[in-house]
Amino acid sequence: MSTKRSDSIKIALLWPRDVPKWHAATPQEYRLHRVFEALAALGIEGVPALYADDAVDQVRAQLLACDGVLVWVDPLFTGRNRKQLDALLRDVAVQGVWVSAHPDVILKMGAKEVLYRTRDLGWGSDTHLYRTNAVFREEFPRRLQEATPRVVKQNRGNGGQGVWKVELISAAARVAPTVRVLEASRGSLPEDLPLDEFMTRCEAYFADDGCIIDQPFQPRLPDGMIRCYMGADKVIGFGHQLIKALIPPPPEGPNSEAATPGPRIMHPASAPEFQALKNLIESDWTPQMMRALDVDAGSLPVIWDADFLYGPRDASGRDTYMLCEINVSSVFPFPEQAAPEIARLARDRSLTSRRTLDR
Repeated sequence: MSTKRSDSIKIALLWPRDVPKWHAATPQEYRLHRVFEALAALGIEGVPALYADDAVDQVRAQLLACDGVLVWVDPLFTGRNRKQLDALLRDVAVQGVWVSAHPDVILKMGAKEVLYRTRDLGWGSDTHLYRTNAVFREEFPRRLQEATPRVVKQNRGNGGQGVWKVELISAAARVAPTVRVLEASRGSLPEDLPLDEFMTRCEAYFADDGCIIDQPFQPRLPDGMIRCYMGADKVIGFGHQLIKALIPPPPEGPNSEAATPGPRIMHPASAPEFQALKNLIESDWTPQMMRALDVDAGSLPVIWDADFLYGPRDASGRDTYMLCEINVSSVFPFPEQAAPEIARLARDRSLTSRRTLDR
């Protein structure tokens, strides 16, 4: 059982020690300084917790002295994964520390498999799941011929790693199929290669119980991506960005200014242009997702986001929306007005967890 006991609430904010963009000399310069300020406004002590695999014991002691922990660590960071961190978070959660997002919830919501498990929701598309390399090799070539291009995604990753646009460019009889592939990571170039060679490249995605998700490419990708920021089951803001991932680079090259994604323009939850999407995700899609994934309201992360691409317009000319991915592990940046809601939810969840322990 945790050794913490006091009338005040203490919440750790955990981020990776060895990722330069998170470094800061003073609390005012922390990337999460607005969350610290929002916690303080509620009388909550926010504690920085800098995680590294070689500091597990120290971080464990720090977290056990807190009521809760808010976590910002990508699935892949500095060449490592979250195995040790997730084990630590599960351990402290068992001992009474409230954790958001809990690793078990991340596996349900934040991995790409959610795209398959929720494919029948209104945000879904023609999505397929391959759990083994043998099934991938048997089924993917046929789907590529039926509907090209496709987007192949490894189950866990960030920054566009392991996300590929795949387009069949040659399938003549008695000739090995050739595909044009483009990875979503920044600076990638299109590459033409045999389909078999590409599938061999994907074998690594099945390691450690991994899988591959396969979706249709959305032609309206150049219209941008809408990031819907959620505080538990309510929208707390939007971000719209003209992205360049999976779009062939301009003649100037993949690292040119012309290939640079546009800025993410933040909008409040009340933004008129996104009210149709807001109503859908709050009233329909999030409750359906929770049932499909067996996630209760109290386990929803206090900050997560759902990325949507524009789908084909309906018969009335209205936009539809296709889910691209859900981000749970490290949602940043987020709209300015999200910080107070993060703090409020963290306070309420920590108090609920404390009352449960005191019974």
